[in-house]
Amino acid sequence: MSFLRFAVRRLAEMAATLLCASFVIFGAMYLAPGNPAAFLLGGRSASPETLKAINAQYHLDDPFAEQYVHWLGQVLHGDFGRSITYRTDVSRLLADRLPSTLLLISMALVLVVVLGLLLGWIGAVRGGGADATILVTTTFAIGTPSFVAAVLLQGLFAVKLHWFPTGGGGDGPLDVLWHLALPAIALALYLIGMLARVTRASMLDVLGQEHVTVARSRGVSEGQVIRRHVFRNALGTVLTTGGLIVSTLLVCTVLVESAFSVGGIGQLLELSTTTKDFPTVQAISLIMVGLFMTVNLLVDLIHPLVDPRVCLGPGRSAA
Repeated sequence: MSFLRFAVRRLAEMAATLLCASFVIFGAMYLAPGNPAAFLLGGRSASPETLKAINAQYHLDDPFAEQYVHWLGQVLHGDFGRSITYRTDVSRLLADRLPSTLLLISMALVLVVVLGLLLGWIGAVRGGGADATILVTTTFAIGTPSFVAAVLLQGLFAVKLHWFPTGGGGDGPLDVLWHLALPAIALALYLIGMLARVTRASMLDVLGQEHVTVARSRGVSEGQVIRRHVFRNALGTVLTTGGLIVSTLLVCTVLVESAFSVGGIGQLLELSTTTKDFPTVQAISLIMVGLFMTVNLLVDLIHPLVDPRVCLGPGRSAA
């Protein structure tokens, strides 16, 4: 199977999966407790005419299939409906808050990739005391949930030492980065330990293979052996964790943003869930699924470039 056919097939699979996800996300509204109309009324009694107007505005009286088709058509045109809580377009809410979340996730992802690969590399190549120290450190990181890390970092570096702000989004590029530093570390800590462990195990596995021994016997320098024969072959296994890393970042950002009052879509999702703001919850859930699937698609497309055998299919060889 050529790379182009492989890419087209993965795009088609992504589109079908995203369509199924949209159906599940929209259908979950019917399983959630509470009534949007009752929340809009704030517990006050209302006349039948008022209830009818609310149901008509949000299409609550339409059959499920009609509601879903109407909602999906709006989503395809970039319209996620109107927020029940904030009484404004959901698209506008997302446009205001999504940049903060994407920046926070990007900062955390950079920390995960750089520190995770570096620690895994050092542990596999150097061994000894360095490897033991990295194993202990990564064990602590993996055992610390993001919300616990957020509380610890905030209490120590923001409240006690006053090195970082306790929360908020900041004003200006540098101030925004400064405000997001602790949340990014809290978000990345667990994944740094996980990626370091995966990188270390994968490189150790490749180090024991025959082609590495042959390369060394031919006089190839140790640096080239590690870079070209060990790390490159281990990278395929590391890439497969990309989807898990992104999914963890998307889930944990809700807790971290709430702890630091970042004001991104993670905190908005928590508030919207509490207030039964169904249009906003549906929009954020769909965006998170879309981001997760996009990153998985990129990982799947990059993987064959690292290991061309991936897109050949089962039972076939590169020859």
